[in-house]
Amino acid sequence: MGHDHDHGAGLARAGERHKGRLLAAFLIIGIFFVVEATAGVLTNSLALLSDAGHMLTDVIGLGMALAAIQLASKFETKHTSQRSSHTFGLYRLEILAAFVNALLLFGVAIWVLVEAVRRLFDDPEVLGVPMLVVAALGLAANIVAFLLLREGAKESLNMEGAYLEVLADTIGSVGVIIAAILLETFGWGWVDPVIGAAIGLWILPRTWHLGRKAVRVLLQAAPPHISVDALAADLAAIKDVVDVHDLHVWTLTSEMDAASAHLMTLENADAHAVLDQARHILEHSYGISHGTFQVEPDSHKGCHELSW
Repeated sequence: MGHDHDHGAGLARAGERHKGRLLAAFLIIGIFFVVEATAGVLTNSLALLSDAGHMLTDVIGLGMALAAIQLASKFETKHTSQRSSHTFGLYRLEILAAFVNALLLFGVAIWVLVEAVRRLFDDPEVLGVPMLVVAALGLAANIVAFLLLREGAKESLNMEGAYLEVLADTIGSVGVIIAAILLETFGWGWVDPVIGAAIGLWILPRTWHLGRKAVRVLLQAAPPHISVDALAADLAAIKDVVDVHDLHVWTLTSEMDAASAHLMTLENADAHAVLDQARHILEHSYGISHGTFQVEPDSHKGCHELSW
């Protein structure tokens, strides 16, 4: 049984559908990263620099997301005419991109926290008005990118990673605006590193969530919404099935789960009926459209020794 090619083609088409929005967001964030980083240096604002650092990870993350979509689409086109050594396609690229995004975000957040502590004791001069203007423009850029990516985030972990980064950056821009207003109104020099640190702390739990999801996929853990024990019990309940072993369930990429299992049956069982029922259970009860089953009679020897 296998609908992986059809499903994979669907994912490639979904990526192509959102590629224009992703490219637009990439250009907007990329241009404004240069603006904000330059302004952060000129105004000596840690809040602006932390937001610019976060924007840099946005640029890298969005670039990797675009590359993953492009490579997956090219593979899908090539795969229709010839076989490839990439027997599972290149769909894992989006998971790798999401994982690297998480690592980059962790790095930025930690740097901001360390720099914030240092600046609390140095009390450097920060230019509030230019900081406010740039932060307001940054907020507008982030809102546009946020709206561009919102729909695609529901379909892809890769797009979700890019979306979460832009969402966090939008909150960061709001924080910078608040810091600039307080700094200009009350002269509170400490507010800039405090807001910068708050941005870093706000990023961390969302980064952890994204990284954990990517690592689960890379480690080929069963999807959290699927009970392996329940699936094994359902397969074992099929008529004439006497044992289920070598059961594996994993996620190839976003919304593309797969499973494989050995189904041991009575000697005279109807293998076609067993296979059809197993396919039905997998697809209709667990939402897994790609499954590989080995149906073997109970007289067969040696299979258990190969289990892992």
